[in-house]
Amino acid sequence: MSKGRHSTPYHNIFMAIFFNRQELCSGKTKFSRKDRGRGFFLGKQFVSDLKIGTYVQSQFVVIDIREVSFSSPARNGEYFLRLLLGDISGTIKGVIWDPSLMREKIKVNDVLFVTGEVKEYYGLQLIISSYSKVDKETINRSHFQPCSLRDTEEMWQSLTGIVKQDVTEENLSRLMAIFYNEAEIVNKFKLSPAAKIIHHNYLGGLLEHTLEVVEICRHICHLYGSQVDRSLLITAAVFHDIGKIEEYDPDSLTFEQTDKGRLLGHISIGLDIIRKMLEKLPLFPEDLKMKLEHMIISHHGEREWGSPEVPQTFNAFALFHADLLSARLKQFQQAMEKNRGAGAGWTEWDRFLGRRIYTGNRCPAE
Repeated sequence: MSKGRHSTPYHNIFMAIFFNRQELCSGKTKFSRKDRGRGFFLGKQFVSDLKIGTYVQSQFVVIDIREVSFSSPARNGEYFLRLLLGDISGTIKGVIWDPSLMREKIKVNDVLFVTGEVKEYYGLQLIISSYSKVDKETINRSHFQPCSLRDTEEMWQSLTGIVKQDVTEENLSRLMAIFYNEAEIVNKFKLSPAAKIIHHNYLGGLLEHTLEVVEICRHICHLYGSQVDRSLLITAAVFHDIGKIEEYDPDSLTFEQTDKGRLLGHISIGLDIIRKMLEKLPLFPEDLKMKLEHMIISHHGEREWGSPEVPQTFNAFALFHADLLSARLKQFQQAMEKNRGAGAGWTEWDRFLGRRIYTGNRCPAE
């Protein structure tokens, strides 16, 4: 990573990261998850290489941290730290038992140089014997911020090609043209993650997820024909998560939410972005605008899942399920990728999916 990227003023940090990371997330130069376990980065132990008994001396980013009280009466009032640590290759649970090690406050998004040993406790767990904070000005960000394994520009060309072919309604076609001309929005759209943890949680993840949803919607159009408004469904699929370009902090190694993201959420932010683009089309039909906005605000499917309204049109219901299918299958895929090849045939317990997953790759007993 170049020194200049670190010295960039914060108000310019996103564009600086974007143009420096474009090579990282393109086919030209990609330090991707494919490189884990290959000794690609000398001196860095990656999560994917850790096994029971591994002695660890390496840098990891703090994804989550919790203080947990000891259950023993003899240690009443004392607590230990449970952490989730990670890098480009995956995550591992960590624990700090010794209170004397907790003098230096640890926060999410800190990078720690950790010494310890990997043990087994409901999966792999790193028992930390010492740690120190690492100055983020000195780290290699490509160790910690994973990229999509798919080429960014190839995905973008695929998306725009589908839009050109399928969005034939003239008003929606004009709206897409306005979107393409919003250079800053498009650049963020190409780079942003789709989530912090759950699915497509890597640079380029939003574009990858959007393309998957669009492709699923095309199949729905093929199956249901005239019941579906193809132009409207594809347009809404492109825009359904656009608010995520402002929901996550591009300078955060762990894709923390921005203040705006926490206070408003990506659905409200996305609706505002779309309305600003629609202001440039004063003759855009009100009924079509209402249908599009309904699809955006209802795409989470249920109020308890974050949607202000449930889907109440065929197109909105189709978009909800296309979005859910992309997210859930990616969750399964990412959970299976985390299987560390121990030969158990099953992944570790996934708290988001509420299950372990059978991978079928059980190794024969030695």
